[in-house]
Amino acid sequence: MVETQIIDVKKRNTPEYVKEFQRMQQLVFKFNNTMPFTDEANELLTQMLGNRLGAGSRITAPIRLIEPEKITIDKNVLIESNILCMAAGNIVIEDNVEIAADVRLISNNHDFHHRNLLICKQVTLKKNCWIGADASILPGVTLGENAVVGAGAIVTHDVPDNAVVVGNPAKVIKTID
Repeated sequence: MVETQIIDVKKRNTPEYVKEFQRMQQLVFKFNNTMPFTDEANELLTQMLGNRLGAGSRITAPIRLIEPEKITIDKNVLIESNILCMAAGNIVIEDNVEIAADVRLISNNHDFHHRNLLICKQVTLKKNCWIGADASILPGVTLGENAVVGAGAIVTHDVPDNAVVVGNPAKVIKTID
């Protein structure tokens, strides 16, 4: 079971939080406007992700990262352009994951009755999984090892190891041997 964290955005928005949020968004902006795959671009990624960016991983601009300090990317991960990571609840991407363009990894949602409350649950992408273009992975979801998410899928529940899911909501259509 994924741990749920509740964040009151009115209480969270201290001057320190706002300053750090703005700093991170400025780094994202700089990365998106820097020559790709250069030392300068790599330095900006390091400033955003620190030691949570594994060797051999590649991220293609533009990106949209909300709270990148809560994102961990392991080794040899490929992330194509236009990823959206809303990471208030943490996002963990394990080794050898491939993420196509326009994917959304969302670890937070709002309470229906109290919209100032964020309901946060970690999103975890296990080793060797592959996410097709324009898919959305919602709060609390774990994609199992070697799982495949079809293009445009909306993943609302955990996906077992070696499963292929498609649709809205995503459903298992087959298992990879």
